[in-house]
Amino acid sequence: MGGGQCSRGRRSSAPAIDVACDREASERERRRHLRTRGWIVALVAAAVSACTAVTPAAPTEPPATTTTTRTPRIVDESDRPPVTFDPCLDIPDRVLVEAGYDPRSEEISDFAATHYTFLGCSYHGTLRTPGVLRRYGLNLNSGNITFAEVQEKVAEYATPIEINGRRALLEVDPSLRQSCAVTVETSYGVLIISRIYHPDHGNGVPNNEWCAGLEDTASRMAAVIDD
Repeated sequence: MGGGQCSRGRRSSAPAIDVACDREASERERRRHLRTRGWIVALVAAAVSACTAVTPAAPTEPPATTTTTRTPRIVDESDRPPVTFDPCLDIPDRVLVEAGYDPRSEEISDFAATHYTFLGCSYHGTLRTPGVLRRYGLNLNSGNITFAEVQEKVAEYATPIEINGRRALLEVDPSLRQSCAVTVETSYGVLIISRIYHPDHGNGVPNNEWCAGLEDTASRMAAVIDD
């Protein structure tokens, strides 16, 4: 071997060269070990990373929706829709007070037959005028008869009107003195708002006052319907 280089097959006879060759061989071995250890570390790191990779969480199902639909207090045996608006439960006291009626005077006046249902309540008015008005009463009846059925029945004395964008009828029945009614169409049937005066004298209430302000009252009550 010439030129001071170390041969991998045999050793040189010069001690200095032998020492240099031994050092070179040791350095090569050390570097080989370092490279090998680096590869091992890299492989282990890759394996650990693969094993510890976060698995995406499975999509969660949305919570089941629960219904808050209330079962009507009364149901009939017909195939008519249930009466979903109950004036005795669904009209806030505040609305009654603002319309001039006392919520504490509430009286239940339901009516159920085999082929239709009415859920009803009555209230006393809060205004009293001695010598003129003894009291007045409000009746609220929510039923599953159709608007067309009412329209046919009261055609002789009813006037078509509109309440809160709904079809309605203003009814002045001459046989029911000092009273007036408004029938409002709903998705399940009708809401009938009727009022009667009880004067504090025998002269009665003039005809032109029977329905005074009732359309406003009907609008307040119908505004609560959520159908």
